[in-house]
Amino acid sequence: MRRREVLALLGLGGGALLSAGALSRFVAGAVPDAVAQSTTAASCVVKPELTEGPYFVDEGLNRSDIRIEQSDGSVKGGVPLQLAFNVSQIAAGACTSLAGAQVDVWHCDALGVYSDVNDRSFPSSTVGETFLRGYQLTNDSGAATFTTIYPGWYAGRAVHIHFKIRTTSTTGAPYEFTSQLFLDDSLTDQVHTQAPYSSKGQGRTRNNQDGIYRDGGDQLLLNALPTDTGGYTATFPIALDLSDAAVGASDHNTGGPGGAGGPGGGGPPGRP
Repeated sequence: MRRREVLALLGLGGGALLSAGALSRFVAGAVPDAVAQSTTAASCVVKPELTEGPYFVDEGLNRSDIRIEQSDGSVKGGVPLQLAFNVSQIAAGACTSLAGAQVDVWHCDALGVYSDVNDRSFPSSTVGETFLRGYQLTNDSGAATFTTIYPGWYAGRAVHIHFKIRTTSTTGAPYEFTSQLFLDDSLTDQVHTQAPYSSKGQGRTRNNQDGIYRDGGDQLLLNALPTDTGGYTATFPIALDLSDAAVGASDHNTGGPGGAGGPGGGGPPGRP
């Protein structure tokens, strides 16, 4: 395991059961609000934090619908995805709802392009554009929700969604947790037969071929369920140990241009 790790309640993912006393160096997942707003930390299992990658831009866009391009009001095409986070914190041996945490989400469009970056593999620069980026503050129940689209793919990476949670540690210092969410390959196979994804062609990297996924992405798979309107909905529960400054440290500049696992010199960019 890496020095930074995330936990989820037994039943929400695989892993080894931990005692409450073993949680000083971990963060953890909690059950959804509909089930309970507090649960014992002893029910948590480990999942890893993953690299930020090179395409995080701190846009400061407080919005739930991140499909909209602000420059012209257009909406990014793709299969709708409603993504919810249930954010909790570990305190006094229990996971309780965390209000006021900033949850950022960013990912590529249906053709594998990120907004507000200049990448030589894109058809053109997207600097100044804002599609598929934004943040929400968690409410009193620890919930933050986003309207987005099912991501596309680009060379070298499995289909994924980046997220970052920022809040304040128990000492009053800034606290930051960063990772990536993944989607089931068989579901992606179905979604990507539709337009506009289908115009991308073949060559997608599958989860088990992705080096970042192999660091624990199987524990960060979204359970995306179909909706009556032809899209999908998914909820990701997560809780943070706000006393752990090592986990809550900034991910910026942690290993090259894209952070740990970022693009190296020569050849196509790694594009985490």
